Amino acid sequence: MIKQIKVMSVVLGLLCGSTAVFAQATTTVHAPQTAADIQRVISAGGSISEWLVAIGGENKLVGVDTTSLHPARLQALPSVGYQRQLAAEGVLTLHPQIIFGSTEMGPPPVLEQLRSAGVQIETLSVDANLDAVSESVRRMGHILSRTEQAEAALTQFQNAMAQRQQQLKTAQGVQPRVVLIFSAGQGNPLTAGTNTVGDWLIKQAGGHNLAAHEGFKALSSESMLALNPQVIIVADRHNQGLEALATMLSNAPALQHTEAVKHKRVIAIDPTLLVGGLGPRIPEQVEQLISLFYPALPMQAARKD
Repeated sequence: MIKQIKVMSVVLGLLCGSTAVFAQATTTVHAPQTAADIQRVISAGGSISEWLVAIGGENKLVGVDTTSLHPARLQALPSVGYQRQLAAEGVLTLHPQIIFGSTEMGPPPVLEQLRSAGVQIETLSVDANLDAVSESVRRMGHILSRTEQAEAALTQFQNAMAQRQQQLKTAQGVQPRVVLIFSAGQGNPLTAGTNTVGDWLIKQAGGHNLAAHEGFKALSSESMLALNPQVIIVADRHNQGLEALATMLSNAPALQHTEAVKHKRVIAIDPTLLVGGLGPRIPEQVEQLISLFYPALPMQAARKD
């Protein structure tokens, strides 16, 4: 049952440079919704949208953010913009009951507006570890009454990752020196350091991440050349293979002297894999990286059963 409560609130005009004024506001308080009640869902985060599909919640989606590109049919849904820059008006036109998003979702004032309008906001962890993804998927499954489907999807994910680790046990040789570049072709490339999905991917595939900084940091061509990576991963949605390599070198020609470029050990991956935590496509990407890091390793060895 919805109750209308009249309250006096202070409207701050700091964002537009004006002084604070007093205004009459109405706060809408909603009773907790059950899973059966929830029929209109918005997802703000690529991997979150993929998990919602994996657990059977796609039929409840009425809108997604611009990072929700997989599966491709989600792109036909109304867009609510970029996950960090949501607009309350655009979201509310879709009449959502709940929004699933990551800790990157925002801005905070917009989220407060949506809560005041009665929209349930569910913020999920994007930490790059298996515990975080398990907690997030189970949370979505519980809220949407898809508990069994969530457990099945997680089991499939965990088994696939276990297979990748079994593959690596037979790998021989020294760990390859790797960097992951984001937004290549737009100024100095950003490299994925510690506490990023990129760093987690590299390590899960048996590589050594040369970027020791935390988060993403721009490195000059000279710094990249000094690192001399044996493998370069380019997060580029528009270019693949040799095209990704050409784009990278056009912006940072010094990289042609790295071992990675000399030996053509450059791979382009979908940047949406790096947004919103670990998604269900991660095991497939890890396998692809293993094949690049250890080309002599049989990729079918872990699939005999």
